[in-house]
Amino acid sequence: MAGEACFQTENSNLIEKYSTSFVPKSERHGHVRDLFTLWFTTNIAPLPIVTGAALFTRSHLSLFWCATAIIAGHFLGALVLGACSAQGPQMGLAQMVQARGQFGRYGSVIITLIASILYFGFFTSNTVLAGAALHDVMPVLDIRATTIIGALCAVGIGILGYKTIHLLNRCGIWFMILALALAFFLILRQAPPAVWQIGCFNRWGWFLTFSTSLVWNTSYSCYTSDYSRYLPASIGIARPFAMSFLGSAIGASLSFIFGAFVAATKPTIADPLHALSVLSGGLSRPLLLLFMLNIISHNALNVYGASLSIITLIQTFFAKWLPERLARIAISSSLLITGLILSLMFTTTVVPVFLNIVFALLIVLVPWATINIFDFYFFRKGSYDIGSFFKSDGGIYGLVNFPAIIAFIVGVAVQLPFATNAFFSGLFCDIFNSIDIGWLISPPITILIFYLLVSRKT
Repeated sequence: MAGEACFQTENSNLIEKYSTSFVPKSERHGHVRDLFTLWFTTNIAPLPIVTGAALFTRSHLSLFWCATAIIAGHFLGALVLGACSAQGPQMGLAQMVQARGQFGRYGSVIITLIASILYFGFFTSNTVLAGAALHDVMPVLDIRATTIIGALCAVGIGILGYKTIHLLNRCGIWFMILALALAFFLILRQAPPAVWQIGCFNRWGWFLTFSTSLVWNTSYSCYTSDYSRYLPASIGIARPFAMSFLGSAIGASLSFIFGAFVAATKPTIADPLHALSVLSGGLSRPLLLLFMLNIISHNALNVYGASLSIITLIQTFFAKWLPERLARIAISSSLLITGLILSLMFTTTVVPVFLNIVFALLIVLVPWATINIFDFYFFRKGSYDIGSFFKSDGGIYGLVNFPAIIAFIVGVAVQLPFATNAFFSGLFCDIFNSIDIGWLISPPITILIFYLLVSRKT
């Protein structure tokens, strides 16, 4: 039965036809449960495992308190992801195209440009990680060759598009559940009783772990409706919200907790993936192979999301352009070439540099997500004029929606005093021991400014 579900095809087109265009209701297909498999499987990967291990080491929490902070953070952050994902079936549009209805045609350029940079950064960083993981599994291959193979596979999946991405995750979920369960079992069997006595509760460590976990799922919000926009509008909002929310929250929580458990079991080994290899013995290579394949599958989302964002950005200035398959293939190929050049030339430095850039830019996602959710659910109640999104003058939304732009700028500005990243430390960041609390302050201020300005305008 699972095999039949994996290989169902809704139409005969191998490469997805649509890019940023509206998906007609006659071509909607798929099942809402696919959103659970997508977001669950995507989060069973090495990067969240490594992040969970790092948080456990840095926070000095016990495993119990670390797990509570991880679960609380991911379940709260997944509310944002779920709320954005549920918009896809109602709109039939990629996430960044929809931003034109909130910020205006030219006003949406800021967030679309930043989204493009974010996902190109994630793609390049994961390309290096995939190359390193594949080299560990198959050391006979040169790391440059494995990097190229990993990138080609991710871009190939991204070019095939929506249906293939969902198909791989629909099949992959069974393998990743098995891999994670087996890995948990192997570590539990070898974990000394002392792992439960490591660390204790402390407010700083708990809030650090909670904040990082919350931001994790929020960072996907720029492209969540990209993977739900083909679903029939008749499925409503509640079910796609629930499936996206549960898939991302459960999957990410399990990976983070697994990483923390690995770090507690083998604290003398800095690399949690190497620690997993040591703990799993003869099963290490199959487990690492599955995790490596999931990096590639996950990286396909970064290629796909980046290509849609870049196409949206270009189309903003060329309204008559109707991008389809060829446009996505060309943009994806450009991302492949650029990402590979950077990955191969700066193998040891590109990951930390890009991740620092990405984490610094995440500051803009909080006010954008706040405006997006408030506008869709409370102000317009999901009712938009789709045709206006593609008009050169912005249609009823105009070229620039100043209430949204002003609220967005204020939402970013109020975070700056509390920000702490590789490029900037705010005036008040030390008050909270270098924990960024801007995400907590920005939403209510952004909503208030946006509401007051929209009310005054109307």
